[in-house]
Amino acid sequence: MLVIDGSRGEGGGQMVRTSVAMATVTGTTTRLTRIRENRPTNGLSKQHVTAVQAVAEMAGSTVHGNEVGSKNLFIIPGDQQRNNIKINIGTAGSISLVLQAMLLAARNHRQRLSIDITGGTNVMWAPPIDSYQYLLFPLMRKMDIYADAQVINRGFYPQGGGRVLATLDPIGEISPLDLGTLGEFKGIKGVCFSQRLPEWMATNMVTRCKEVLAPIADADIEIQRTEGDSRGAGIVLVAEFENGMLGSNALTSRGNPVEKTGEDAANDLLNEISSGSTLDVHTADQLLPYMAMATGRSQFTVSRISKHLLSQMDTLESFLDVTFGVERKDSIYRFTVTPGENNEAIHPR
Repeated sequence: MLVIDGSRGEGGGQMVRTSVAMATVTGTTTRLTRIRENRPTNGLSKQHVTAVQAVAEMAGSTVHGNEVGSKNLFIIPGDQQRNNIKINIGTAGSISLVLQAMLLAARNHRQRLSIDITGGTNVMWAPPIDSYQYLLFPLMRKMDIYADAQVINRGFYPQGGGRVLATLDPIGEISPLDLGTLGEFKGIKGVCFSQRLPEWMATNMVTRCKEVLAPIADADIEIQRTEGDSRGAGIVLVAEFENGMLGSNALTSRGNPVEKTGEDAANDLLNEISSGSTLDVHTADQLLPYMAMATGRSQFTVSRISKHLLSQMDTLESFLDVTFGVERKDSIYRFTVTPGENNEAIHPR
């Protein structure tokens, strides 16, 4: 049995999601202790509980301690492969983060996985579902992993009510991701989403965003206006290059002009581009598990090393034979991910 201290490092929900997913993939009975012990609210949140429940349902796993506030979790992985799952987080909890665990846990599924999930599509402290469509999934396709997500309804905090239909094709061998350099700059695209807010707000957000980006590109930004139970707006941007892409995003908030939201997203993207990084740090920690299970060495650079990225490395080393290399060069960090030859529990088709 593998025991993981859930307070170690970043000590957040990502450790829970990755541990439960990798326990399923490798068939490792796993116990998590001291979950989120150093966070203002200790233990599992509703979102974490939903992710664990969904992964357990996919595999027919036995789980003890999966309840809100629990600091201990015990997982005995099953060997089933359920391929049609419907989930309701029940709050504005992040759909993206629950999907993160489910897609990783389905690494060995032999049939297409279909997920119908309700919750928050665009909420604070989590990747917007749009970043999966525009950034994460295209990069995964470079690794021969084919996932998709269709937004049926948008859900913002606090009401939620968003709905997403996601799919994942069976994964065979995972190709390494070589992002030593990005290559030639191609352009910038994105989406500005607005729900139950005046039309001028999205227009002004996009106008200001494009003004900031104008020195390097005429950004192609789509405006999506929808109706739903919740209210909110935001923007997701992607800079496309010959070999990869960089992303940024921002949500509106009370007290801040929408123009500031567009400006913030644009400046964040410009900072990523000028830093010399080949992955933004948030996308890096989402892709890391797949790199760790690839058929060869992957590489990328980031402008900073987040606690999430360090925690992800620590968790993956607990389950897999993998070596991570980190080298600082000037103002960026160069990462290498070298899977070992002893990952017997991973069964590519």
